[in-house]
Amino acid sequence: MLRLSRNNLGVNTLAMLRVTGLKKSFGIDELFHDVSFEVARGDKVGFVGANGAGKTTLMRCLLGQEETDGGTIQLDEAATIGYVEQQADFGTGTLYEEFLRAFDDVIALGERKKALEKKIAVDHAEETMKAYSKVVERFEMLGGYDYESRIRRVAFGLGFTEEDFEKNVAHFSGGQKTRICLTKALLREPDFLFLDEPTNHLDIHMIEWLEGFLKNYSGGVLIISHDRYFLDRVATRILELAGRTVTNYDGNYTYYMKVKTERRAALQSAYEKQQEHIKKTEEYIRKYKAGIKSKQARGRQSQLNRLERIVLPPEDASFNYFALNKPPECAERVAELEDVSMAFGSHKIFDHISMLIRRGDGVALVGPNGAGKTTLLRVLVGELESPTGRVKIGSRVKIGYFSQQHEGLHMDNTILDELIYEYGINEEQARRYLGAFLFHGDEVLRRIGDLSGGEQSRVAFLKLMLTGANFLVLDEPTNHLDIPAREAVEEALMAFPGTFLAVSHDRYFLDKVANCTLELENGKLTEYLGNYSYYLMKKEIAEEEAREEREAAEKEHEREKEAQAKRHSAKEAQHAAVDAKQAAAAHEAAEKRREEEKKRAEIGRIQSMSDAKREEMVQRAEAEIAMAEAELKGLEFQMNNPAIQADPQQSQAIAEAYAAKEKEIEMRYEKWERLTEA
Repeated sequence: MLRLSRNNLGVNTLAMLRVTGLKKSFGIDELFHDVSFEVARGDKVGFVGANGAGKTTLMRCLLGQEETDGGTIQLDEAATIGYVEQQADFGTGTLYEEFLRAFDDVIALGERKKALEKKIAVDHAEETMKAYSKVVERFEMLGGYDYESRIRRVAFGLGFTEEDFEKNVAHFSGGQKTRICLTKALLREPDFLFLDEPTNHLDIHMIEWLEGFLKNYSGGVLIISHDRYFLDRVATRILELAGRTVTNYDGNYTYYMKVKTERRAALQSAYEKQQEHIKKTEEYIRKYKAGIKSKQARGRQSQLNRLERIVLPPEDASFNYFALNKPPECAERVAELEDVSMAFGSHKIFDHISMLIRRGDGVALVGPNGAGKTTLLRVLVGELESPTGRVKIGSRVKIGYFSQQHEGLHMDNTILDELIYEYGINEEQARRYLGAFLFHGDEVLRRIGDLSGGEQSRVAFLKLMLTGANFLVLDEPTNHLDIPAREAVEEALMAFPGTFLAVSHDRYFLDKVANCTLELENGKLTEYLGNYSYYLMKKEIAEEEAREEREAAEKEHEREKEAQAKRHSAKEAQHAAVDAKQAAAAHEAAEKRREEEKKRAEIGRIQSMSDAKREEMVQRAEAEIAMAEAELKGLEFQMNNPAIQADPQQSQAIAEAYAAKEKEIEMRYEKWERLTEA
């Protein structure tokens, strides 16, 4: 939805949204009260709270889609608002026509401009010229000359292609329709963007594009999101809806959590001191209320009556650790894919890929939408068969598969019965397990078919952990979960003594639980021996090194072309030949020049860096050296393994890897020296 004020004449630099004393109830159930905050142009505000707290309802109140029970909402008359809701419906027509609808007023102005141009051709009346001038001014102000290129820039950034533009919008999936709605809201750059779970159905590349777009966005942004990594990258303030009111925190999500924890600790300390004071005062009153000090006792009672009591907010829902039965031991090599491929018709998904998952690994599988991540999981668990290679599951490995559809849930059961009858546990045990996954009291008596998607995900994940599986294969386990539920899943996985492989777009989740990252992109699988942040760092380094190599190769190519031209000219002039020794020397000199040029260019870049950037690069180089040396020690350990020494082919492969790693460490030390000496 995009609301454009009829008298908006361009960017409103002073636009401000003010909310004062807002309250809303449904019958006797109060959703929130005394909600007050402001959002100005340029603010990037994250809006957080548990599912059901009322975030979407509050946002709909701000938009005028829901009636409030009190309070005021002030928005400048000229302000424009773009709104992206979680569910979107569109009519018929092509995708491009749907995007064009965001510019209906601009297109109408363009038609008006053309009509006036035709009129001017035969009528040079002053009145017509003035009208034309106003139309042109407004047409330019609203981006009339570049809206088509803007459609392509934003749509391509969110993963749409030129071919998609001609498809009927009714045929797109729910996730694609969410992206269509997001694209339409971003196209007009309104004064305020209201986004309700904008990262749902976006892959990591699209989320990163959206982060960059919003960080540079000049308007105010209010974002409902459970994506903590996204909030860390975008938000400069956090509004938390909890305890039926809103609390403001300056900073991103991580800073909000730090301040919230400190505030709660300070409040807890003050509460405990006050309770101690109250206890001592009440003891004094009881002891002396009838004795010689009764007057003092009555005075203290009066003070106690006037005392403003500290009230602790309700505890946040959180994971309560529970001990599962340890899954059975299994082979060291839990799962292997060797030379596996998959295609649907003529469309190749991935081609001759291999991977090994070892006991105790926590593996993240990342990649763009459509790369084949879910397909790879289905091949691994045996739901699909590869036409090439083989899948090998280790001895005594029991797989537990979490799919996004939750096929294993019985919709007519209550949550409690689902556990008791399926796992033969008593009610006390079942309630303890369910409490760990945030189901308390009478909530456990609800019918599974009546639960939200997030609640069903929690039940499905708990059931998975109760199966006794020692290898969990997880497809988007945090989808539809709010932040407390995501934290519960994270804690459960970190306490899990087995092995798991998880597909997820939740980068915060992957950072906490994974120790290895696999990237599936363009049909190829690449391994990174660390969590998501480590994977990003290695990707950035690889891209920087590739760019440096391309630049050096381009310069060398230009020099070689010049040298060839000179040699050709010299041959024509002197009719002389260059012997093999001279050619070898020239090649060696060229190689040396290229290396020196590369080093000079790198030193130049280092010298142009700020001290802070250089220090960051030094620390990164030291971290890379430490990681490479650790990897070298691992290879050394493998070289000394008698079982590996007995296998000549494997022993040779590890020896070659060891030599390559030594060369890599030497190069990284050279880079470190240039950073510290420049």
